[in-house]
Amino acid sequence: MLIGKVVGSIWATKKLDSFEGKKLLIVQPFNEDLKPEERFVIAVDTVQAGKNDIVFYATSKEAAIPFNNDNMPVDAAIVGIIDGFSL
Repeated sequence: MLIGKVVGSIWATKKLDSFEGKKLLIVQPFNEDLKPEERFVIAVDTVQAGKNDIVFYATSKEAAIPFNNDNMPVDAAIVGIIDGFSL
């Protein structure tokens, strides 16, 4: 799993039926030093995350697991909101 910060949302009026009711969020990934990278990922929200939340997310085939649909065309899914951590 990866860590990042929610920085925005995406709206789409036309989308696959499997995305109906799903929130799409823009996540800025963190590197191994917990610094923001200069790229963004679009992730489907499964935990009611919001802007400025620090989240962990899954990518690749694992991103479809929360939807119980192996054919769900998802590259990234937010699967948790981080309340705190220590190193």
